[in-house]
Amino acid sequence: MLKRCIQAEWLKLRHSRMWLILVVLPVFSVLIGCANYYFNQAVLQNGWYSLWTQVSLFYGQFFLPVLIAICSAYVCRLEHMNRNWNAVMTAPVSVASIFASKLVIVGLLLLFVQLFFIALYFGAGKLFGLQQPFPLETVGWIIRGWFASLAIGAIQLRLSMQIRSFAIPIGISVCAVFIGLGMYVMKLGLYFPYSLLTIGMGVISQESLSASDRIRFWTMCILFIVIVAGMTIRRLKKVDVTA
Repeated sequence: MLKRCIQAEWLKLRHSRMWLILVVLPVFSVLIGCANYYFNQAVLQNGWYSLWTQVSLFYGQFFLPVLIAICSAYVCRLEHMNRNWNAVMTAPVSVASIFASKLVIVGLLLLFVQLFFIALYFGAGKLFGLQQPFPLETVGWIIRGWFASLAIGAIQLRLSMQIRSFAIPIGISVCAVFIGLGMYVMKLGLYFPYSLLTIGMGVISQESLSASDRIRFWTMCILFIVIVAGMTIRRLKKVDVTA
C-alpha cells in the first residue's frame, strides 16, 4: 500500500519543474559562498573547512530550509489546486500511507539535493586548488543535515496539508529559520528542529559534537518526526481536509 502511494507521488514529479529549483538553489548558494571565500582568502586559511564555512552558511542556514518548505508544499499542490483532497482521503489506502509517502518523496528529493551540494563543494575546492585531503567530516554533516531535514519536512508537510496557500508555509519556514538562529545562539538549538539543521551540518561551528550531543541530536530528530507524523495522521483521521 505504501509502495503504491510512493509510486503515485513520484509520478506527479516526473514532468514537473521542481528539479530546476532543486538544482538552482544549491548552485546559487555555492556561488555566493565561493565568492566570499575568494575575496577573503587572506583570512580564510583553513582550506576545505574554510570553504565549507562559506558555502554551507547560505545553503544550510537559508536555502535548504526554503527548499524543504518548497518540496513539502509542492507534493501537496496537486491536491489543493484540483480540490482533490476528498478523492485522496476516500481512496482505499490508509491515512498513514498518504502522509508517509509524501514524507518519503520529500526525503528523496532532499537526499538528491544534499548529494548534489557536496559534489558542488568538492568541485569548488578543486577549482580553488585546495591541496589538503578532502575532509571526511563533511559526509557526517551531509547525513545529519539530511536527517534534520526530515524533521523539518514533517512539520512543513503538516502545514502544507492544512494550508491551501503555496507561499504561506514557505513564509513560516523563513520565519522559523531566524527563530532557530536565535535558539542556536542561546544554546537551545538541540530542542528546535530548524536549529538542528544548523547544528547537524556544522554550518556555524565545525567542532565535533560530543557523544551526549550526538545522542540528543538523533533523539530529537526522531522525536520530531514521530510526534509530528503521529499528530498529523491523527488529525487526518478525525478532521476533514479542507478541499
